[in-house]
Amino acid sequence: MEVRELLVGEGMEGERLDTWLALKVPELSRSQVKSLIEDGLVLVGGQVRKPGYRVKPGEHVEVRIPPPRETRVEAQDIPLNIIYEDQDVAVIDKPQGMVVHPAHGHWDQTLVNALLYQVRDLSGINGEIRPGIVHRLDKDTSGILVVAKNDRAHQSLSSQIKARSMKREYIALVHGVIKEQAGTIQAPIGRSRNHRKKMAVVKDGRPAVTHYEVLRRYRDYTLVRVRLETGRTHQIRVHFSYIGHPVVGDVVYGPSKPHFDLVGQLLHARYLGFKHPVSGAMMEFTSPLPEYFATILQHLERSDA
Repeated sequence: MEVRELLVGEGMEGERLDTWLALKVPELSRSQVKSLIEDGLVLVGGQVRKPGYRVKPGEHVEVRIPPPRETRVEAQDIPLNIIYEDQDVAVIDKPQGMVVHPAHGHWDQTLVNALLYQVRDLSGINGEIRPGIVHRLDKDTSGILVVAKNDRAHQSLSSQIKARSMKREYIALVHGVIKEQAGTIQAPIGRSRNHRKKMAVVKDGRPAVTHYEVLRRYRDYTLVRVRLETGRTHQIRVHFSYIGHPVVGDVVYGPSKPHFDLVGQLLHARYLGFKHPVSGAMMEFTSPLPEYFATILQHLERSDA
């Protein structure tokens, strides 16, 4: 059972315990949070409280999160671009539109279903639903991610992510023209107060840092190279929307009608660098832009000429 120690920050006085906890632990749904509280798995100052308890700044909150109930996940013969594999890791170039692991609404046709068919062994740390999954890409984000094939590899890769030593670089086309040549977006991210399925920049969110560099400016868009220092849910999409330059094609954090009739955002994980969990050697992998992304850039080049 996972145990988390949290502290109620300033400005949160009077917030309901279930609402506050849902913001602090965004991977849990509101109903899951309520169930944990009602089951006595959430202690405020060492005491069990009700979901409607009003928190106070400085209070210590202990949350015990039971392991997820396992659901049988079937291996499926789905095409998968494995660009590197050894006995410890596999590096995948994920296409846009593929969900990484099974979840509500997506119980099959995921990356995990494909991995179970094509890769013999996977780490069991994250259970049957997410075997081998160390980090994720959104469904409509394409590009590179690494998968652990044993628990030792999983622990090493997770430690690198936590230490911020794993290098992740993305290419994105965003709305508007960014004037600065480079910049850093440093704004905490948590669950949106207004839309439970969305993330947002919130005062008491988890620290999030995104670095970017302008590669090309077009009349109405900017092509950027993005480097993640942290890895929060939807981080790039949330941060660029926050500064007024949402990712093109992102209907969740940008215009509801996507430009270029896109289905999914123009966001590609082009580079991944990490130390091999056993040998310690530096491993680096790159992925070319998908054809649909490159085609739109070519169109913009012609339009701006």
